[in-house]
Amino acid sequence: MLAAALARLAREGLEVVAASPAVASDPVGPSIRRYANAAAIVETALEPPALLALLKRVERDFGRRAGGRRWRARVLDLDVVLWSGGAHSSPGLTIPHPLFRRRRFVLIPAATIAPAWRDPLSGLTLRQLRARLTGPRPLPKRAAQDREVPGP
Repeated sequence: MLAAALARLAREGLEVVAASPAVASDPVGPSIRRYANAAAIVETALEPPALLALLKRVERDFGRRAGGRRWRARVLDLDVVLWSGGAHSSPGLTIPHPLFRRRRFVLIPAATIAPAWRDPLSGLTLRQLRARLTGPRPLPKRAAQDREVPGP
């Protein structure tokens, strides 16, 4: 499905510069199925709202139904997460995607193809954002102090 979607985007005039391998992930919300997620870098002359409209049309052509319960199972979900123009806001579209910094299923594949790309709001790279979600974390200083056992 992901390869077919990328091929369709190329037929629609987007230049697919890079695509990550697929990553399996658990659902967000009530869906019980697992998903395959990937990230792609595409070049286009389209502005973000026009690009999003194209992506939504492709989703419909692949069988995605509009409306219904939020986060239900879906055949295809295409989003504009980042844009080389930095931040963007228009009705129905906010770039960077407001939740991408907390979503492993976005950051893991995205960091494989664009590890040095910087989030325009935080200034952190995708590699750094991914590490914050996937790497081991030390205990906060206060918690570490509370666990210290006094000496004899």
